[in-house]
Amino acid sequence: MSFIAWIVLGGLAGWIGSLVMGTDASQGIIANIVVGIIGAFIGGLVFNFFGEGGVSGFNWYSLFVSIIGAIVTIWLYKIVKG
Repeated sequence: MSFIAWIVLGGLAGWIGSLVMGTDASQGIIANIVVGIIGAFIGGLVFNFFGEGGVSGFNWYSLFVSIIGAIVTIWLYKIVKG
């Protein structure tokens, strides 16, 4: 994927993940993008661990994987932050 596609996919995934986790008001667009990109990486690892494909391009499946990863990332952040 191109750099711009990573930013767009990360922004969407981070924003949707923050809506699900209730942290949208405290995060800005940059934080959503960062959480989404990290979430895409973590989601890809989790899905590969269970035998499924990870992020494979700019498509609905990759967005789903990235959202799951973003939710996990925000959840881990909340645990560490306390």
